[in-house]
Amino acid sequence: RVQVEHTITEEITGIDIVQSQIMIASGKTLPELGLTQDTIHPPTQYAMQCRVTTENPAHDFRPDTGTIDVFRMPCGFGIRLDDGPGFPGAKITPHYDSLLVKITAKARNRKDAAAKLIRALREFRVRGVQTNKSFLLNVLQNREFLEGEVTTGFIAA
Repeated sequence: RVQVEHTITEEITGIDIVQSQIMIASGKTLPELGLTQDTIHPPTQYAMQCRVTTENPAHDFRPDTGTIDVFRMPCGFGIRLDDGPGFPGAKITPHYDSLLVKITAKARNRKDAAAKLIRALREFRVRGVQTNKSFLLNVLQNREFLEGEVTTGFIAA
């Protein structure tokens, strides 16, 4: 089973977890894949991810529905996109996950990773459905968040 945040692990270790899992299922061993503890080096970079969804923060994060009129993904160095059902003309219904795209940024430190995510979110365009983009931008620009001083109660507060 692959964790939801596997993209973060992949970005900071350089290991393709999904590919490795498939290779292991086909009979390869961890040493055959070069995946032993002594070959996995400590991370030297930071990675951070935003899940852009059709959830509306103004309505307790209830998913929005409708037809996407405009959909433009961000790009750039250190940005990884794992996309969902977003494209112009897509019908967003309440019957599936509200995820549009996972945007992952990799940089030398936490603040630079956050800055890359901010830029990517500002480039990202969606029209036709509400998204949580403004909420994500607010979090990424919060001083306590940027300093890593938050706890699991941060959002509720």
